[in-house]
Amino acid sequence: MLNIVLLTDSWLTSFNQPGLCITVAILLRYFLLAAFTWMCLESIHFYLALVKVFDVYVPKYILKCCIADWGIPAIVITLVLIINKDFYGSGSLTKSRYYSNFCWIQNNIVFYISIVEMFITALLQIHSVKRRTQKTFRLWKR
Repeated sequence: MLNIVLLTDSWLTSFNQPGLCITVAILLRYFLLAAFTWMCLESIHFYLALVKVFDVYVPKYILKCCIADWGIPAIVITLVLIINKDFYGSGSLTKSRYYSNFCWIQNNIVFYISIVEMFITALLQIHSVKRRTQKTFRLWKR
């Protein structure tokens, strides 16, 4: 869905419908966040499969992963919409090129907060994997 929305983004912007553009921007951000969340869940799954290996049973594991993957981005999008729905809309990379219009986050502060949020999330995941790996190696050395 992310690819479909991304590929049709500039075409849908050409209709000059603010509601359509807000919807496309919301869908684009939602599916992008869902993809990042799924990658995070995959790293947790790899940790459970490759490091923990034995005695790992999580009841309704896939259901919990799906709820987290589709729910966390929905919460983020909902919070932004509650604050101000005009944070999403139509923009352009340059004024001279018609085809450079796109629907995305229009407020610079919200845009940079979302970038920093994803960066912090990635750093926390890297740190937690590193810590778990070091703990596992210490156990193996003993």
